[in-house]
Amino acid sequence: MVGDLVRESALAGRVVLWEESARDGAQGKTLMSAGFRVELAREQGWIFGADGPRHVVFAAGFPAVCAEEFEAVRRVAVETEGAVSVAAVCRGRAADVRQAITSVKGTAHARIMVVVPASEAMAQVMTHGSARDALVGAVGLVKEAKGLDDTVAVDVCLADASRADHELTAAYAATLTETGAGTVILADSVGHQLPADTATMFGRVRGAAGDHVVLASHLHNDLGLGLANTLEALRAGVRVVSASWLGIAERSGMVATEQLLFLLAHRPDAAAEFLGAGADAWWTAPDLTRLPGIARRVSAETGVPLSVTTPIVGSGVGTISTGTPFVHPRLFQPFDPEELLGITPDVVLTHLASIRVVKAVAARLGHELDDARAKAAMRWVKTWAYRTGRAVVPDDTFAAYLDGVCATVTGER
Repeated sequence: MVGDLVRESALAGRVVLWEESARDGAQGKTLMSAGFRVELAREQGWIFGADGPRHVVFAAGFPAVCAEEFEAVRRVAVETEGAVSVAAVCRGRAADVRQAITSVKGTAHARIMVVVPASEAMAQVMTHGSARDALVGAVGLVKEAKGLDDTVAVDVCLADASRADHELTAAYAATLTETGAGTVILADSVGHQLPADTATMFGRVRGAAGDHVVLASHLHNDLGLGLANTLEALRAGVRVVSASWLGIAERSGMVATEQLLFLLAHRPDAAAEFLGAGADAWWTAPDLTRLPGIARRVSAETGVPLSVTTPIVGSGVGTISTGTPFVHPRLFQPFDPEELLGITPDVVLTHLASIRVVKAVAARLGHELDDARAKAAMRWVKTWAYRTGRAVVPDDTFAAYLDGVCATVTGER
């Protein structure tokens, strides 16, 4: 069998991102075209250069949905070969497992992820049996999958692991690994965990399962704790972590890829808080300047907006609109957006503008204002904003005002 790069990376202490925007993102009422999935997988792999397959598992889709979805997964597997590790996701049924393998078969670093229930409640809904029976069945599916094609890595996602018995989960995580599973993914399927609960779950399961088991996280964001819970998983020793661009996933989504990756990569001392002192998270350090562009393309494809308050990649990053931040911008920023993300700082004119801000925007538009005209312009800006109910004064609107003022001063009208 060809080596499992994801297991190798995790066991070496490197971080692997399990990208869910094309798969779980579909449950967030979005649909990525096959072509865009290919583009996104390539772009995400290139963040890590030649080590893309070691740092990114791209969940390409759910082949059993329909013929079009199968073909989309197949295209990603074939056309992004060498850029990332591609995974097809399937239910815990023999026919679905065979179909998933077919969708990625014959490509480098191919994987499938089999979803099975871990809690009693979820087992009753998904398999009409007990959790133990579902886990026994999962062992059989891993055996069957490895017998069909030993070059395709098999991962098992334990749905609703957050409400499952930790001892049972650990026992079968070990058995699944010994049977041939690459990773065992513990899912907070309903997004109800608090950080302490996450730490307990991963700590207990990892401690009881053994060091040969590679655990992964799949944590939803229904309480707004997806990022905090993922960090707790990392603190507990997990190195394969699920995320999704812009946080797109079922219901309230999951941790955003761009936020998690930036947090772990922009400051080694900050990452050490979760990964441990001296931890080396990357084979190749990620190129963070790629994050804003990828996020914009995902937004355009899915219709999920980037807002002014979206962390890391939102339109507010690198913008200044008030006096003190204009004079001392580093005092109000946790990082340099230009240095780390390639985002050029921008001064935005709003109803909160100081004279310094007004002068700076005017200069950018080709007008040098003395104090008197700057004060008059500042009054005009505030009046315009409150009259229109819009905080930001567009450049062309302010330029028209300035052109009129300058024309009046020079006697042109």
